[in-house]
Amino acid sequence: MSALTLLSRDGCGLCEEFLEAFAAACPDLLPRLLVADVDSRPGWAGRWGALIPVLIDEDGTVICETFFDETALRAALAEGAAR
Repeated sequence: MSALTLLSRDGCGLCEEFLEAFAAACPDLLPRLLVADVDSRPGWAGRWGALIPVLIDEDGTVICETFFDETALRAALAEGAAR
């Protein structure tokens, strides 16, 4: 897994908390993280608009939503490395 995308919205407090938790737990992964507005693509808005923040991998697979889950992220990274 090379890219991670955090789907969020400007002014979303949960999104800000998620990003802060991600940065604190995984500063080494920050260069791989793209923060994107969930409303910038119709597919994202329809699928995840009510669930943000959502962390997805480059295939669009949800790693965690609403709250940052370091265990889920590390498991997804390990699974991606094994592929």
